[in-house]
Amino acid sequence: MNQLDQLKAFTTVVADTGNFLQLAQFAPRDATTNPSLILKAVQSPDYAPLLKETVQAHRGKPLDEIVDHVLVRFGLEILKVVPGRVSTEVDARLSFDKAASLARARRLIGLYEAAGIGRDRVLIKLASTWEGIQAAAELEREGIHCNLTLLFAFAQAVACGEAKVQLISPFVGRIYDWYKKSAGAAWDEAAMAGVNDPGVKSVSQIYAYFKQHGIKTEVMGASFRNIGQIQALAGCDLLTISPDLLAQLQASQAKLERALDPAKSAAMPAIHLDEAAFRFALNEDAMATEKLAEGIRLFAVDAGKLDKLIEAA
Repeated sequence: MNQLDQLKAFTTVVADTGNFLQLAQFAPRDATTNPSLILKAVQSPDYAPLLKETVQAHRGKPLDEIVDHVLVRFGLEILKVVPGRVSTEVDARLSFDKAASLARARRLIGLYEAAGIGRDRVLIKLASTWEGIQAAAELEREGIHCNLTLLFAFAQAVACGEAKVQLISPFVGRIYDWYKKSAGAAWDEAAMAGVNDPGVKSVSQIYAYFKQHGIKTEVMGASFRNIGQIQALAGCDLLTISPDLLAQLQASQAKLERALDPAKSAAMPAIHLDEAAFRFALNEDAMATEKLAEGIRLFAVDAGKLDKLIEAA
C-alpha cells in the first residue's frame, strides 16, 4: 500500500489546488483553493475558456461580484470531483474589515446555494486576523462554516477555537521557511526535520491543545515543503497537500505510522484571549506577525492580478 493510502487511514487528505483536472488521480475527500492557486489555474490554457465564459455571463456587474462568480465556478467544478468540501476564500484585501468580510462570505455561500450546493459542502476561508476570526464566529452561528487560514501562532488557534470555527489551517511550510531564513548558515536541516521541524511542532501543539480541551475545531496542516513534514503530522485531523507532494506520497511504498497522539502530550492549561490579549500575544510572536502580514500582502497582490485578468477577459 502506498503512503498516500496509508495516510488516508488516519488523516483526511485534502488537495491544495485550483486545478480540478488533477484531483481525481489522488482521490482526496476535500479540496482547498486560495487566490494564488486560482490565479495560476485561470492562466492555464485548460481553464482560460472557463474564466472567459464565466466573465461573459456576468459582464456589467461590479468587478468584485464577477470575481466571486469565478471563484464559485471553480469551486463547483472541484465539487464534481471531490465527495466532501471545497474551501473558497474571501478577498484577502478585506482581512481587517469584519463587515466587508461578512458580506463577501454571505454572497459566496449564496452563490453556491443558488447552484444547488448545500452549506455542508463549502468552507469559507478567512485570514486569521482578529477581524477574520470574529467574522467567522458570526458566520458559524448562521450555519456558514469557515476555514481560518494564514494561521501561524498558537494565539490565533486558541482564538479560533473560542470562536467555534469549523476548521483552521496552520501553515507548516511558511513557519519552517521563517525559522530557516532566521537561522541562516546555522540552520541544520537534518536536526530540524520531522518532529523537530518548527512548523510540525506548531501544529502538534495546537492539535494536542484542542484534543485535551475538547475543542471541536478541526486542525488541517497546510503549506508543506516536503513529505517529511506530512509524515510527521500523520494522524492530524486533515492535511491539505499540493499535487506534487501527493504524487510523492503515492509513489512511496514505505511504511507510514501514525505520528500524532494527544494522549502522549504534556497537559496544557486552558487559555482565554480577549482582543487585547490576542493582539499582544500575536505581537510577541515575531514569526507569526511577519508571516501573517506577508501572507495577506501576497494574497492581496494575486487578488489584484486576478482582477486585471477578469477585466481583460
